[in-house]
Amino acid sequence: MLGIAVLGGVAPAIGQTQKAVALYKNPAATVDNRVKDLLKRMTLEEKVGQLCTLLGWDMYEKNGDSVGVSAAFKDVIAKRHIGSFWATLRADPWTKKTLETGLSPKLSAMATNALQKYMIEHTRLGIPLFLAEECPHGHMAIGTTVFSTSIGQASTWDPALIKEMAGAISQEARVQGAHIGYGPVLDLVREPRWSRLEETYGEDPYLIGQMGIAMVKGFQGNNINSGVNVISTLKHFTAYGSPEGGHNGGIANTGSRELNTSYLPPFKNAIQAGALSIMASYNSIDGVPCSSNSFLLKDVLRKQWGFKGFSVSDLGGIPGLKSNHHVAADMEEAATLSMNAGLDADLGGEAYGDALIKAVNDKKVTMATIDTAVSHVLRLKFEMGLFDKPYVDVATAERTVGTAAHKQLAEKVAAESIVLLKNENGTLPLKKAVKNLAVIGPNADNMYNQLGDYTAPQPEEKIVTVLKGIQAKISSDTKLKYVKGCSIRDTSRAGMDAAVAAAKDADAVILVLGGSSARDFATSYQSTGAAVVKSAENAVSDMESGEGFDRVSLDLMGLQNELMQRIVATGKPVILVLIEGRPLNINWAAQHVPAIVNAWYPGQEGGTAVADVLFGDYNPAGRLPVSIPKSVGQLPVYYNYKSASRHDYVEMDARPLYSFGHGLSYSTFDYKQLGIDVQEKATLKVTVKLQVKNTSAVAGDEVVQLYLRDDASSVVTAVKQLKKFQRIHLQAGEQKEVTFELLPEDLMLLNIQNKWVVEPGSFTAMVGASSEDIRLKETFQVNKAVEISK
Repeated sequence: MLGIAVLGGVAPAIGQTQKAVALYKNPAATVDNRVKDLLKRMTLEEKVGQLCTLLGWDMYEKNGDSVGVSAAFKDVIAKRHIGSFWATLRADPWTKKTLETGLSPKLSAMATNALQKYMIEHTRLGIPLFLAEECPHGHMAIGTTVFSTSIGQASTWDPALIKEMAGAISQEARVQGAHIGYGPVLDLVREPRWSRLEETYGEDPYLIGQMGIAMVKGFQGNNINSGVNVISTLKHFTAYGSPEGGHNGGIANTGSRELNTSYLPPFKNAIQAGALSIMASYNSIDGVPCSSNSFLLKDVLRKQWGFKGFSVSDLGGIPGLKSNHHVAADMEEAATLSMNAGLDADLGGEAYGDALIKAVNDKKVTMATIDTAVSHVLRLKFEMGLFDKPYVDVATAERTVGTAAHKQLAEKVAAESIVLLKNENGTLPLKKAVKNLAVIGPNADNMYNQLGDYTAPQPEEKIVTVLKGIQAKISSDTKLKYVKGCSIRDTSRAGMDAAVAAAKDADAVILVLGGSSARDFATSYQSTGAAVVKSAENAVSDMESGEGFDRVSLDLMGLQNELMQRIVATGKPVILVLIEGRPLNINWAAQHVPAIVNAWYPGQEGGTAVADVLFGDYNPAGRLPVSIPKSVGQLPVYYNYKSASRHDYVEMDARPLYSFGHGLSYSTFDYKQLGIDVQEKATLKVTVKLQVKNTSAVAGDEVVQLYLRDDASSVVTAVKQLKKFQRIHLQAGEQKEVTFELLPEDLMLLNIQNKWVVEPGSFTAMVGASSEDIRLKETFQVNKAVEISK
């Protein structure tokens, strides 16, 4: 024997001098063995480096048509052995990356290849990087497709479409060299003053869960080693969407039972669908910050749900244990609390660096705990094939991102997301041959106001605004006059009189109002990326929504209400189009404007989708995923409130202006022949069937919604809870049978003993077109108790 070490079972032949291949570099070895082998070779500093995700946009240098690694990248790799970067390809006012200074898809692929090449060739172990990117409604990078924001996605009530969209987003990110997509956001929201409602799927745990499943399956596909799929990072774990006072990151006032029945189920659904990453939220629950909550991160996530991926903090979340929550005296204690609670990775890397190394050396954190966290990260790097194929093909990125097919998909998502709130006396659809048309309002021709937060810079020709969509739709004989009228927040009256004059000369007016999440380069930002709100005296930006822009009221800002009232006073037919990120106060409009269309932030093709709806080329079928309140004084105003907890106020009733699930159509539908069959022989199964008929002369979609009430239960339950839905298409006069199947998980509750059970007794099934528009109702009995293992 020559005394040559044999690694991975591969020995060089006699006389050969090549170095044996390390086991972790052997593609034929199992992932578990590769992880164990690599861990044995790593120093503490290298392990901690794998748990840090640093900000990535300064890690490359762009010189004309070439791009390479930056000096900052080389320095941080040498000193800290970093394993992950976030937002490397991101471009926006916070990163200061513009269309000129940022990266095209081709250059993005070149940049990520350069970063990986450096890691493979210039580090001791050659561990490839994980590159995470923001992907909530499109990869937040230059040249990618911009879809409707999440609240619009939820308004489609079409999980299959959202899965297809997520697949397109994943493909665009992965071919540029990204591996992790941040999204979906599964925050259940009951506080519309909160700045990030646009990023959510609304107020209902079941709808959120179905959208989350669709996003995870679209992102991750059947194999994360496919070359077109990314790892899905669920946000934000948990109860982040209903903060006290609407303050972003504020405490969550929720009891244990409500946490388990409303806030946690969407995350569980997504984990069961295969999600491989999850992000801890900024807030605390009952005095315990989510970033150091072992009950959530270990007991629930790992033990109860069997999560096999890795967890990560939100940006600066671990330092926030010291600076925000004051549960840690210094950074070492903050790192100790989070690591011992089961939080694997640190986004921002401020805590999991020297402080974590010191905590290990001070025996506050064991090496076994570190190894567990590192193995969660390394396992996915191996499963994604990064050790074997760390690079992407530049030509593929250039031809795959922002394709015509993805553009058509963006238009479809936008069209399905549009909610027709009101249509009095058939005001819509408009005739394309209208002689004189006025398009008025601050959101009629502002492309960034249409795109929402987490959006990269865009070339003007790529975005179809509402005005552009209308111009492409109307007859060549139509005279169109566009006047902005006012801004979202600014109170200048310079355009007000011109707008009123244009309305007076028109046969119909399309008034486009709402809000904005459009960041600008004059806005300053916190270290977390949240915007810093300027004082009212200095505010010129339209931005009144998006991360950091919490509201004290929901009123239309600036002079928008005055503009609307003056336009309506002309006596001309007015159609109000809302481009917004949260439900705004439209009480006056609901009383005085004959037609109201809510498009949320509809993405790059939003103008085409809106125009199609306005002129009847698309029959709207979007449904509200969140209730629209009449006043902030009635908040929270979600539909599935607990029994006997709501009654009218002195000033007004307690009902929302428009309820969860609401949305009109140019078609009419009849519901009939509800039948319920209960089977309890082997497994409890309740089959609900009904007939739905299109009774109009117009083909269209209907969203059939099934709600359930437990008529008498051992703990207080909701007056109604969405359990199933189907979006179906019916030709004029067509009738279809719709079938829903309810299993024990759909009928269960968390009882006094904290066990999930189906209790015997009476249940009421309610089927209709919204949570308030119930068309059919029937009671059924369950005779046997069922205990469910959770």
